Amino acid sequence: MISNAFSYHTPETLEEALAMLEDGGGKILAGGMSLIPLMKLRLASPESVVDLRRIPGLKAITEEGGAVRIGAMATHHEIEISPVIRGKCPLLGEAASAIGDIQVRNMGTIGGSVAHADPAADYPAALVALEARIRLRSANGERTVEASEFFVDAFTTAMEAGEIVVAIEVKEEEASEGFKYEKVAHPASGFPVVGVAVRVKKSGAGIAMARIGVTGMGPHAFRARNAEALLEGGAGAAAAAAVVGEGEETNSDLYASGEYRRHLARVHAGRAIAAALTRAL
Repeated sequence: MISNAFSYHTPETLEEALAMLEDGGGKILAGGMSLIPLMKLRLASPESVVDLRRIPGLKAITEEGGAVRIGAMATHHEIEISPVIRGKCPLLGEAASAIGDIQVRNMGTIGGSVAHADPAADYPAALVALEARIRLRSANGERTVEASEFFVDAFTTAMEAGEIVVAIEVKEEEASEGFKYEKVAHPASGFPVVGVAVRVKKSGAGIAMARIGVTGMGPHAFRARNAEALLEGGAGAAAAAAVVGEGEETNSDLYASGEYRRHLARVHAGRAIAAALTRAL
């Protein structure tokens, strides 16, 4: 299909882009992996499209003061192969490598994915497990939102009108941490039916820190805090995995029921925890 008519803009500064969004009729174009198909199906009909690709500085991946800053226009492939990501927050790189296929990873961007907030996207599980912060910019200034609070519902975030995702900030993972991203890929789309991201840090024979992010199971990504608490309290991987998704809303469709998604989340949480523990020092 062909989209409805729209005006196309390529601002060269962030200030220009923000000004173009002030009337509320525009949509941001980052990689185009989500917006363009929606426009072709006429599920989205923006009056204008604001392409961010000419704005300098939005693709940079940098490390400073124990934190990694990933520009919103960094592609999945750039994140996957970045020496900074691989060295400082490898869980994010592992999640990026699981996204779609090479064509999608070369075009899609982390900022676009985060802002779109598809309930079956790969990044959110890793971002909530990494306790990432989403940096937002509007004409009125900047603010940051914790990833666990940013994803509100299916295709719904904590972004306000006129705001743009400009960066994602992640604290460096400690060298002693173990990590793992596990997913059940939908055979047609490659999206996770369920995806689980795990970080663990050992302390003697126990676990001093556990973070578990889940995507695909419900309308938005979430932290499995009950399972984290069990691991930190001395429970084994199987016992912790058995409570993942407890009390959480589930998605159900022709491919997988809500209960089956919850079952998958628990099975793959158990596998991810076990794998992360083997990587932990």
